Amino acid sequence: MNNIFEQHESEVRGYCRNFPAMFSSAKGAWMTDDKGERYLDFFAGAGVMNYGHNPDKLKDALIDYISRDGITHTLDMYSEAKRDFIDRFQRVILQPRGLTYKMQFPGPTGTNAVEAALKLARKVTGRDRVVSFTNAFHGMTLGALAVTGNGFKRAGAGVSLQNTTSLPFCGFMGDDPDTLGFFEAMLNDEGSGMETPAAVILETVQAEGGVNIAAADWLQRLRQITEDHGIVLIVDDIQVGCGRTGKFFSFEEAGIVPDMVTLSKSLSGYGIPMALVLIKPELDQWAPGEHNGTFRGHNPGFVTATKALDYWENDWLEKAVAHKSKIVDERLNGMVKRLGADAEVRGRGLIYGIAFDDISIASKVSQACFKDRLIVETAGIDDQVLKLLPSLTISDEDLITGLDTIEKNLAAVLKSTERKSA
Repeated sequence: MNNIFEQHESEVRGYCRNFPAMFSSAKGAWMTDDKGERYLDFFAGAGVMNYGHNPDKLKDALIDYISRDGITHTLDMYSEAKRDFIDRFQRVILQPRGLTYKMQFPGPTGTNAVEAALKLARKVTGRDRVVSFTNAFHGMTLGALAVTGNGFKRAGAGVSLQNTTSLPFCGFMGDDPDTLGFFEAMLNDEGSGMETPAAVILETVQAEGGVNIAAADWLQRLRQITEDHGIVLIVDDIQVGCGRTGKFFSFEEAGIVPDMVTLSKSLSGYGIPMALVLIKPELDQWAPGEHNGTFRGHNPGFVTATKALDYWENDWLEKAVAHKSKIVDERLNGMVKRLGADAEVRGRGLIYGIAFDDISIASKVSQACFKDRLIVETAGIDDQVLKLLPSLTISDEDLITGLDTIEKNLAAVLKSTERKSA
């Protein structure tokens, strides 16, 4: 049956090559294939399934809405589903954090949100250049791709990607170089040749780039530089927002307030495509219809996204993520030390990575884990990082089972590598 994909689906398909199973159902932290085999999911749809697969409260809300013939598609016309989401997001997420943003619903994917944010930043500033960072990933459409660091992905554009400048991300050049100092000096000196950009866009934790984490003081300094120079600061929270790092927004711990925030992936909470751009009110300078999209009013997404906010009515999920994060951190650091792996563990909340000096190790461990019914992906420019993205609601028992599987297979891969090099 898999031949139907090989015969008729484009060669661009990717994840199915790494995880070649025919999946038919999923619940919580587990996926089941057409043979009835169960796989523990440490991938979570690349951060889409933060609350696990088919969470009952979201499923019930969606079924109820569809069963009563709730309207599905409205473009940007008013609907009860949209009203309820806007109201609840304000009350549960924004107001308790002292945040004031207007909401724009672009097309339904993360790259749509990034394109809208970049376009608006250029409009309100009258400037065209955007600063991004090494190893960034912001999407596959041309504007988002222009601020993405991955050379392989950029080459796929087929055209020049212009009006962007890439700077070293926090830690990219080691602990000593003051790369933000360089950026600030260039902005302050009229002889530098650097024009003031319209925007700076970044992920506070670079997920696809290899689980690279920006330090709080680095983020605070970047926020100050952008404020001092009238530069729009855009935080791309598409993969590491919605609780992935513990708090709802990844930038909360640094105490900064971006000018715009892009959200997607786990925003709907159910795997339904949905995206959102949060915009400081003074920057909401769109003319009616100036930026649109056919699927910017997908009401089933509003329904499940509204229900997903139940997870954020109190701090239980945030505390649960902190507890599980400690388990992951201790286990990963422990196994790297016990097994003598040349690797670095890095992460926040429930996004973690093991970055190996030998760039072949991560992929081998991922493949071995898949044979052991654990789905865990790789990240980084050379796939040198084993990247863990379990659901935020995973049980301690399932979390530990997955970590045991990783340790078992890492030990086997390291032993095999040692034998081959001997």
